[in-house]
Amino acid sequence: MSDDREVLTYEMFGTASRELAQQVVDDGFEPDLVLSIARGGLFLGGALGYALDVKNLFVMNVEFYTGVDERLDLPVVLPPTLDVVDLTGANVLVADDVADTGKTLELVRSFCAGYVADVRTAVVYEKPGSLVRCDYVWRRTDRWIDFPWSAEPPVRRRAGSPGA
Repeated sequence: MSDDREVLTYEMFGTASRELAQQVVDDGFEPDLVLSIARGGLFLGGALGYALDVKNLFVMNVEFYTGVDERLDLPVVLPPTLDVVDLTGANVLVADDVADTGKTLELVRSFCAGYVADVRTAVVYEKPGSLVRCDYVWRRTDRWIDFPWSAEPPVRRRAGSPGA
């Protein structure tokens, strides 16, 4: 690891996802579904789905980061939006790669409020400035994190995307 960055490898991610799943089990929480926050949470959501034997996996597309330490003023839910009928009465485990400001997780938890039986959050990393204190955290850091899925630039940049 460099002094200014936390580096997560795919191998470490495998360890992190299994250890997070074990935290959920040890806590006695039995999610009916895993709700991944795209894009970074997709990896953790899938891994937790397998580790916890949960086949109901859902996705919410939320845009907040636009570049390295560059973000919108507020997170924005992108279409297609999740139908709350699919969440009603469920125990929901929200999965994301990092709780940085916590605004994205706060938005998703608020979206679920009033519909679900219980909502809990699982992240690989939680930063000290996060508004949300996650229920399940693998590591805490105040550094920028290089995730294996986003450390390299895209093979091809789409027209209109930052850096294109």
